[in-house]
Amino acid sequence: MNASLAASPAAEITARLDRLPMTRTIWMLVLLISLGGWFDTYAIFLTGSIAPGMFADKIFTPTTVSLFGFTGLASFIAALFTGLFIGTMFFTQLADKFGRRTVFTVSLVWFCIATLIMAFQTTPNGINLWRLIAGIGIGVELVTVDTYISELVPKRARGRTFAIQQSIGFIPVPLVALLAWLLNPLSPFGLSGWRWVVIAGSVGAILVWLVRLRLPESPRWLAQQGRIDEAERVMRRIETNVEAESGKPLPKPEPAVAEDQREGRLAEIFSPAYRSRTIMLSVANFCQTIGFYGFANWVPTLLISKGIHVSQTLEYSFIIAFAYPIFPLLSTLFADRIERKWQVCLSCAGIAIFGILFAFQTAALPLIIIGTLQTMMNAWLSFSAHNYQSELFPTRIRARGVGFVYSWSRFSTIFTGFFIAAILQAFGVPGVFMFIASAMAIVIIAVGVWGPATNHRSLEEISHSGALQPR
Repeated sequence: MNASLAASPAAEITARLDRLPMTRTIWMLVLLISLGGWFDTYAIFLTGSIAPGMFADKIFTPTTVSLFGFTGLASFIAALFTGLFIGTMFFTQLADKFGRRTVFTVSLVWFCIATLIMAFQTTPNGINLWRLIAGIGIGVELVTVDTYISELVPKRARGRTFAIQQSIGFIPVPLVALLAWLLNPLSPFGLSGWRWVVIAGSVGAILVWLVRLRLPESPRWLAQQGRIDEAERVMRRIETNVEAESGKPLPKPEPAVAEDQREGRLAEIFSPAYRSRTIMLSVANFCQTIGFYGFANWVPTLLISKGIHVSQTLEYSFIIAFAYPIFPLLSTLFADRIERKWQVCLSCAGIAIFGILFAFQTAALPLIIIGTLQTMMNAWLSFSAHNYQSELFPTRIRARGVGFVYSWSRFSTIFTGFFIAAILQAFGVPGVFMFIASAMAIVIIAVGVWGPATNHRSLEEISHSGALQPR
């Protein structure tokens, strides 16, 4: 490696970031960014919880007359993920061009307004249109959150940090289930309860947007853009606060590893250095959401298909949903100890196994226990996969690269809802979970065979051409 490159100001700034201890300042930045993911998750997990309310209003039906019918719940799911696909595939590059902080803030306002408008629609087409528009903002936001956090925290704490971020981000899952359980049977001020569940998330996001104004821009991104003076000011402020909180001088930075400072282009993710990673992550993302959202979005509907009453279904969903924020918190004990790629594989294996077991249960207690274990695996897959893919591309194309590969998870889920509805109708709940298990097997093979290892390596070292080989 060229020594002059290694000693560049941009390389030195990234080395200074990686030597920081995790004090209150760093954790506060993580918290503020995580609050963005909080409302993204709320909006995404609305689907399963408000579905019974929309069925009661005769807006959607659990299954469809034809495979791609627009009166079934599958079309509502497809609308969201079409928006997510558009946002992640075509708009995440804005975060590489205009910065993490700017895109982070604008995308929140976007989906907040669109979701509020959706709450007052009365037809399937109107609801689906505004769900799609909201999905575009959510798609951009999710990728920007991952990119932002990966660039702000030191290398030895990325696993733990993403686990905490996901724990915070998953708090809305039981919350939205609770609100739906309480509000679905009611019609405050003449509005159906499910509409109030939607409104609650969109209004709360505005308050968080005001809090986010305290966030700094990513110094890694500023340095990569050649804005060294701005990056230096951000770094000095962070270092001053961290040193004061730690009560001792900061450790000496490790030798800096430079990234190429040229302007990033999407085509670069298909260059020899990153092609295998791009293909591996695209395949894994395409299949992993079949398991994740195949369960998360359909829990109440799957329980109803087992003959369980709607009120009991929402109660069970609320109990099961508690595993989403709790498991990532517990996983901080091993998030940086187990290699990231194997965490992805192990969680997918768990989703397949517990899903098949869930399919053959009928009693309340086994359904809740196995559903909770399945949810724990979903949460593990979520934080490990989000962390993993954000590590594999250089700063100049990180948002573009993550957006491209992540978009395939959004694309597959456009159609997954239709297929699950058809499989549920033809083969019942066991057929749904055999479909999910097959998809999880593909993820395990793709990541296990072709995924590079990343634990305890700097982002610059991981992204450097040839620095890591799959193992």
